[in-house]
Amino acid sequence: MGARAATSTADEIIPRMAIQKPIAIWLLVCCVLVFAMVVVGGVTRLTDSGLSIVEWKPILGTIPPLSESDWEEIFEKYHKTPQYKKVNQGMSPDEFKNIFWWEYFHRLLGRVIGLVFLIPFLYFSLRKRIDQPLGLKLAGIFLLGGLQGLMGWYMVKSGLVDNPHVSQYRLTAHLSLAFIIFAAMFHVALKLFFPAGTLHEDNRVHSLYRFSQAIIGLIFLMVLSGGFVAGIRAGLAYNTFPLMNGHFIPPEIFTMEPWYRNFFDNMATVQFDHRIIAWILAILVPIFWFKSRRLTLPSSTQLACNLLLFMLVVQISLGVATLLMVVPLPLAVAHQAGAMLLFTAALWVNHKLR
Repeated sequence: MGARAATSTADEIIPRMAIQKPIAIWLLVCCVLVFAMVVVGGVTRLTDSGLSIVEWKPILGTIPPLSESDWEEIFEKYHKTPQYKKVNQGMSPDEFKNIFWWEYFHRLLGRVIGLVFLIPFLYFSLRKRIDQPLGLKLAGIFLLGGLQGLMGWYMVKSGLVDNPHVSQYRLTAHLSLAFIIFAAMFHVALKLFFPAGTLHEDNRVHSLYRFSQAIIGLIFLMVLSGGFVAGIRAGLAYNTFPLMNGHFIPPEIFTMEPWYRNFFDNMATVQFDHRIIAWILAILVPIFWFKSRRLTLPSSTQLACNLLLFMLVVQISLGVATLLMVVPLPLAVAHQAGAMLLFTAALWVNHKLR
């Protein structure tokens, strides 16, 4: 009876995996597109392109300017923005086109991601290949994607009133929501690829699993702090390492009133927070890695732990280089991409230890 039950269970798992694998691949494709969206978003921010399109047209906005009169109309609207008046006064039409195309591609990629998610979701649902629990998760992810589009426009609007730059609060919310959407899709994809798992009886493995959860939380916190660094351009100050202009704790860290504003508006405090989280990760991740080496883990799990340590080294190196070279575009974009790759490695480790 036991052998027959085991055979029956195996026979059920194999067809289920055959059904779920295309769904998992589709979600991983969406993850790649979100990663590309984050990278393009980084370029858009660093080139100050995000305020070049002053209207939000989810459908009609897909069509770019097709004639010279179209370009003149869009450029004339840009003339009325604070960014043009206070930063880019006298910008030529060709210079405007350079920043326009980055923002246009960023918005277009967002629409593409929406379609790439929605169409297969409807297809798999109509074919009854998505059960109710999975359907609810995927519907929730789609709603988060819609919220992300609204958040993007809400962010842009903050730079179209008086300030020629977007709000660092809205920028950070926009960035963090992208990471949440990515994490949700990646998590679901991994569960579909590896639907069945064995419980680890070794308490040390379970402890390492909880450790990995803490690391994920710290990486996400570092992403949030990085959003504020980007939002107030804190990377353009204190371009020394490991000290901040000769100080471990800069004396300007609490110069604003009320005191809590320093954590969001003060370049010294915002950059210090980002550095501290990186230092904490620089200590904890190697400890995590050494603990993993002392356990007998599957080779794929150990590979994930190795990749996490490697990506941390790469990310910190990119961060230091970006700072010392005063935020050059290629390095800054690579640093933002590295944050998501480090986040991905931590999610993978957590799944392998689950």
